[in-house]
Amino acid sequence: MSGAEAVNDWLYPAERGSRATLVQFSSAFCQPCRATRRTLAEVSAMVEGVRHVEYDAEDHLALVRALDIRSTPTVLVLDADGREVRRAAGQPRRVDVIAALGEAVA
Repeated sequence: MSGAEAVNDWLYPAERGSRATLVQFSSAFCQPCRATRRTLAEVSAMVEGVRHVEYDAEDHLALVRALDIRSTPTVLVLDADGREVRRAAGQPRRVDVIAALGEAVA
């Protein structure tokens, strides 16, 4: 199973953005995850057709393994078809998220 297939199997169509999806993997006691959540929520609210979906890594171990998620936070930027365009581990900067979205919606 490829990474895109794994994400598409877990993401319901209603969860996907019509233009792009920001998928965040977090854990309960991860401080950078909270800041990442705020950043991704702000960016997704700014760009029409972009959704932010968050998964608790501990609750979705099969998906974490299928996608080779090694740390939290990890953010996947998916295009409208659910293909992974960019991946970042650690707390992303807002400007980097916007740039990655530019690739996803192009």
